[in-house]
Amino acid sequence: MTGLVVAMDGPSGSGKSSVSRGVARALGLRYLDTGAMYRAMTWWMLREGVDLADSAAVAARCGEPGIVSGTDPDGPTIHVDGVDVAAAIRETDVTGSVSVVAAVPEVRARLVARQREIIGAGGIVVEGRDIGSVVCPEAPVKIYLTASAEARARRRTAEVAGSKVEDHQAAMAKRDTIDSTRKTDPLSMAAGAVELDTTALSLEEVIGEVLSLVKQRGSSGGASGAHEFPSGRDHIHERT
Repeated sequence: MTGLVVAMDGPSGSGKSSVSRGVARALGLRYLDTGAMYRAMTWWMLREGVDLADSAAVAARCGEPGIVSGTDPDGPTIHVDGVDVAAAIRETDVTGSVSVVAAVPEVRARLVARQREIIGAGGIVVEGRDIGSVVCPEAPVKIYLTASAEARARRRTAEVAGSKVEDHQAAMAKRDTIDSTRKTDPLSMAAGAVELDTTALSLEEVIGEVLSLVKQRGSSGGASGAHEFPSGRDHIHERT
């Protein structure tokens, strides 16, 4: 497992973070939340008063902040210039702006390079939106988590006290559109990835499915080709 890379992609609310951390914990691997890195960049831009509508301004300054990501699945951390921003990057102002910042090619180039450094020789579960397609296309295990729009919105509502399902659903739809249509590294299901619909599954069930896939694919070095799954598992599909 020391050289294994599990690439976990998918839209917000699909369960990437909880599943990725659970899988990393079960396998004794490191964990990296690449979305937190883009949020950290966004937090810094907002703090510095950079006009996020001006992509050239964002590009010109994206090399300034020092972003450091911890890789412990039991306690992932994120710091910007030595400041702990784990809570701050989850605030609504960052959430509403992160897709705009993440669409800037220079931002992606800088953070993808850093993500590849952290991945290194492997032994890690990495979650994001372009891990299997851009950051680490050679990963032997590539998962694309998805869920119905309503299920994803319900999960976000449960995490934010006093919020409404319809508000989260509208915000997610907007973010999905930006993420999937940006010119640089759009959200997409990578070739060779397995799509796992988490709508009707518990967290434990999803983690179990991923661990099963790791056992099948990881042990074979990521060999391509169809995989047979037990009957009734219509929530799993593979892109060849």
